[in-house]
Amino acid sequence: MLASGAVSEWVEWHRRYDSDAGMIARLRMVQGMIRDALDRSPPGPIAVISMCAGDGRDLLEVLAVHPRRNDVHARLVEADPELAARGRAEAARLGLAVEVALGDASVTGAYEGAVPADIVLVCGVWGNVTDRDVRNTVEHLPELCAPGATVIWTRGRFEPDLTPAIRGWFERAGFAELAFDTVSGSTQSAGAHRLVGPPRTPGPERRLFTFLETERRPATIARRRAASPQP
Repeated sequence: MLASGAVSEWVEWHRRYDSDAGMIARLRMVQGMIRDALDRSPPGPIAVISMCAGDGRDLLEVLAVHPRRNDVHARLVEADPELAARGRAEAARLGLAVEVALGDASVTGAYEGAVPADIVLVCGVWGNVTDRDVRNTVEHLPELCAPGATVIWTRGRFEPDLTPAIRGWFERAGFAELAFDTVSGSTQSAGAHRLVGPPRTPGPERRLFTFLETERRPATIARRRAASPQP
């Protein structure tokens, strides 16, 4: 439990959106992909889920001004109480049909009743888990997707760059790549893939990934390596 007045790791991480040019550019890139996915959606309801959603700004800022906002029903899953509360308050302020659930986004049961989804967001997740867990998540995404669903994801391109493997895993899982964009002068990147294969019936609840301890996370290791003096 945090001491009184203490700020959680993830609230601190979200503060980087105020000053980190790479993070800001990645957010805008993801929001552009969300906007495109909404624009492509056929008439009718649009179901969205977001894993480790933070305060939900990637989706909420787009829905605030998008003409399909009233068609969207979303579930955002976040483990940090402060970030979840922020997202919940903003969704209510905007009058959106967005549920912000405080819970464990790594288990498929967190999305029961909200899937199959037309848009799936996996942003800010894969720099914190093992390569095996990234692959495991990709392989089971068809269980959470509606036919033709779009999955939008992020992963840093720091060495060793996992993004080529991720793109291959998506292809083997029945997805076609719609976009893969990078931020100039940064390792930030984002991708969008469309399910072209058949969706899969969800099986028993399963764990998709587990966040590593801070010191063991690929993103943490990469940041510290980049900050270290070069010989």
